[in-house]
Amino acid sequence: MQLEIQKLEPKPIYVTKPWVPPLDEFFEELKNIWESRILTNMGPYHQELEKQLKEYLDVPYISLFSNGTLALYTALKILKLDNSDIITTPFSFPATTHAIRLVNSNPIFTDINSKDCCVDMKSLSNTINIYTRAILPVHVYGNSCDVEEISRLAKYHNLKVIYDAAHCFAPNNKILRAGDMSILSFHATKIFNTLEGGAIISHDLEMKEKIDSFRSFGISKHSLIPEIGFNAKMNELQALVGVLNLKDMPEIISARKECTEFYNKHLSNNLTIIPSSNYSYYPILIDDRDEVYNYLRENNIYVRRYFYPLISDLPPYKDIVTAKEYNLPVANEIAKKILCLPLYPELTQDEQERVIELVLKKIKIKEYEPTV
Repeated sequence: MQLEIQKLEPKPIYVTKPWVPPLDEFFEELKNIWESRILTNMGPYHQELEKQLKEYLDVPYISLFSNGTLALYTALKILKLDNSDIITTPFSFPATTHAIRLVNSNPIFTDINSKDCCVDMKSLSNTINIYTRAILPVHVYGNSCDVEEISRLAKYHNLKVIYDAAHCFAPNNKILRAGDMSILSFHATKIFNTLEGGAIISHDLEMKEKIDSFRSFGISKHSLIPEIGFNAKMNELQALVGVLNLKDMPEIISARKECTEFYNKHLSNNLTIIPSSNYSYYPILIDDRDEVYNYLRENNIYVRRYFYPLISDLPPYKDIVTAKEYNLPVANEIAKKILCLPLYPELTQDEQERVIELVLKKIKIKEYEPTV
């Protein structure tokens, strides 16, 4: 009798794996929520997380939200940027531009630079006109836009500046002090997560109070409702996850740095690597990107084309004049080549070697030798 030998598929490797606190720690703290029955409305864990994040990030004021998209929407509403022309980049997650459209404003796309994928300053300067009301730059992969030059342009043209800093979680992060506001995301895929979540960084108490009122139906600290708002509060379960995850940040960043350095050691001589200042992503540029992407997926390695397609190529935005390819040459070129490799604290060296070996094999570089 001939036995049929079943080939085992390699264990899947995903582009990221959310960091979660130990269950015993979570359950122990969860008892406090169950006993108090305070589930939302800026409860004890919400207040504690705001306090800890303010210190960790070294920012003047921070307001927590149930997700980053609602935080960005709130910033646009608070700064009264409805029905405006707002310059942004097409090289971002669609939420950046969706928020602009949700306040009935027009996203105007400008190009990015090839070094760090942030907004190109010459392109930005050329895009500003008499109709421009604000700039919404994106700090990509944790890399900082040229905040000083953007500040100079904004002051000269009397423009508001809101930074999409979804990728920019890092201790004592001075770039979060730039602009009128900065928006953070605490989505499960980010370095620091609260399952879902986000925040607005603001610069004075009056602005924080306006933000806090708007995220809670327009209710002010005096229990009055001076204007319309909506419900975008972070709940206590999200805040609890945040409090527990925040104390693990040194370990998280250290592990991500180690993974990044291992990739660099074996890939930097053969590939173009886009830096990630806080080790949030590992983006590479490959000419035959889609072939490599499909090949890795066939081998149970789930990488991500991040960002692809450009927002300017999505159906809701194809009518925008600046979405034409000749106006966004760098963004179009990078979107065709970008590929983010798996990167998270629990990624093992064996798993990284598997990723590296298959990438180099597909681009026909065979000198890689696994670590003994």
